[in-house]
Amino acid sequence: MVSGTRAEAGDGSALRGAPWIAVAVADRPVGKGHARVRLGAVVDEETARVAAGVLLTERDEVGWDGADVVARRVERLGAVELAVRSLADPDPGLVRGALLDGLRQEGFGLLRWPAEARVLRQRLAFLRLHLGEPWPDVCDEALHARVEEWLEPELSRARRRADLARIDAGEALARLLPWASGEAGRLDELAPERIAVPSGSRVRIDWSRPEQPVLAVKLQEMFGLQESPRVAGVPLLVHLLSPAGRPAAVTTDLASFWRDGYKGVRAELRGRYPKHPWPEDPAGAEPTRHTNARFRR
Repeated sequence: MVSGTRAEAGDGSALRGAPWIAVAVADRPVGKGHARVRLGAVVDEETARVAAGVLLTERDEVGWDGADVVARRVERLGAVELAVRSLADPDPGLVRGALLDGLRQEGFGLLRWPAEARVLRQRLAFLRLHLGEPWPDVCDEALHARVEEWLEPELSRARRRADLARIDAGEALARLLPWASGEAGRLDELAPERIAVPSGSRVRIDWSRPEQPVLAVKLQEMFGLQESPRVAGVPLLVHLLSPAGRPAAVTTDLASFWRDGYKGVRAELRGRYPKHPWPEDPAGAEPTRHTNARFRR
């Protein structure tokens, strides 16, 4: 009905099947989700339109329908849709609003997130958590609040879901770096993508846990290091790997591991990997990426 309520005529009613009816009396029986027409009459559309008065409207509607932007011109009599036509050139402001609704409903995964972009967001989350200002908050709520600062002008140029998928989220996020204070230039110093270990390797840091990032590195490559590596003053959670790349131990205190935990790992693994060095004093040993034979050469 014009009010938005759903109603039905009873079985055998002469009103059933009529395109237009005027309802005089309707009620909603207990336990029913819709109304029942008690008294009504068949009318023609012209009469209905004349009687509608200010309830008869036509307007452009642009919104997110759960999958993409839908733009249409709708003629309504109250809540009753009379005619719907697609809009070929909807108002850009309405389209932008619909795209924002889509981002709120489905998240920023609608954008393109290459690996570098995902890691950048994780690194920024780490710096925000441990250092605070001026590093930006990059949680979804904060990004929605600052959409004007980082997602423009690409958002205003977009017209549909596929356009969002072409926006590089990493390039957009870089706009939130603290350029004005000069701190942006310290990103790679405070939260590097890779870190040098004693063997000379540059090992990628796993930033997926901002509270304590992970460094997964082969145990022999860390020989000789007295303290666990830190970033921005935060000790990394070091996953010490066997020569096969499997976790052998996990620690945030490398000195303590060399002193107390290494002996058990050495006893368990040196028989399984006899070609690799297992010195009794790892804290004083030379780090290596290689087997004993290659290391000696």
